[in-house]
Amino acid sequence: MSQPPEDVNLKKIWRYYDRGESRIGYRFILGGTKHFGYYEPGQTRWAFTTAMRQMEDRLAAELALPSGAKVLDAGCGIGNVARALAGRHGLDVTGVDVLDFNIAEANRRSAKAGLSHTTRFRVGDYHRLPFDDDSFDGLYTMETFVHSASPKAALAEFARVLKPGGKLVMFEYSRTPEEQVSAEANAAMHRVCDEAAMPAWLDLYHGVLDEMLAEAGFSVENSTDITANMMPMASAFSVIGKFPFWVGRVTGLEYKVVNAMSARMMFRYKEAWRYGIHTAVNGSE
Repeated sequence: MSQPPEDVNLKKIWRYYDRGESRIGYRFILGGTKHFGYYEPGQTRWAFTTAMRQMEDRLAAELALPSGAKVLDAGCGIGNVARALAGRHGLDVTGVDVLDFNIAEANRRSAKAGLSHTTRFRVGDYHRLPFDDDSFDGLYTMETFVHSASPKAALAEFARVLKPGGKLVMFEYSRTPEEQVSAEANAAMHRVCDEAAMPAWLDLYHGVLDEMLAEAGFSVENSTDITANMMPMASAFSVIGKFPFWVGRVTGLEYKVVNAMSARMMFRYKEAWRYGIHTAVNGSE
């Protein structure tokens, strides 16, 4: 059995993903994938698999890299996104994740899928990447940057390992300024970020990530708000989480149903956040 890391923030991340609710929910509802889906107009909110594949294809389109390009997945989980980029889009993907049980499962699944030659995974912290300078043509995060305890340090590492002109794509949440939403919404935001180990989200107000990218030496190409395209899944999660969240409140065991709580709170206070795609090139103009 793996042991939690010593770092306080990494320990909180480990505890969040290692809890039974997270392991069971991600596996049986999303097949192990840990990101939202992209919905086209008219698609049912219950089309999880289709929507997630569409989100991964949108990532590939934003990277816009040729077949064989070397890409880093910063916070790869069990590697579903990496395998999608390798298998459907011909990219050569290396994934790092702080959780050893994720890496073990990622390597197992890649071997089973026959993708070990184009996907590889290792334990690693994206604040201190174990790679040489200029190692990758592209790099992406998929809802993992909010877990960062030091966003500027992480962006500096992204810039270091990316080649000059390399592409960085980040699918991440941002936050509405506190004065523009209710006290209840702000309290919910703080609780979700604390329970789900997402300290960076509290500081990533709308527009802040693009400013940080520029400060880190990136040239921001575009930022696109796709909240409306992922909201159907947030709506579905809110429905799924209603009963377990109620049980948690009644029994005083809400800490055991963090995902259900997050699903309910995120949808109830959807004015407090957005979901965007941030695309940048390494090296300022």
